[in-house]
Amino acid sequence: MMYGWHDQGWGPGLWVAMVVGMILFWSLVVFGTVILVRHFGTPQPKDIASSDEAETALRTRFAKGEIDEDEFKRRLSVLRGQT
Repeated sequence: MMYGWHDQGWGPGLWVAMVVGMILFWSLVVFGTVILVRHFGTPQPKDIASSDEAETALRTRFAKGEIDEDEFKRRLSVLRGQT
């Protein structure tokens, strides 16, 4: 007697379903990974706020006379990424 897949009558349909299922599974895994990386990989608003705090501290030092105008402009351009 032959037991197994040959007597079930599925033909190639089962293999096609398995291939489609694996493609869907791996697509969901890749999609989920991309979503997680984008969500946790983006800069948080606190990074932007720290830049504003640095500029505020720089402006305060300039207003108090601790640094001159040239030093203020140079440091401000460094903070803003302009060289």
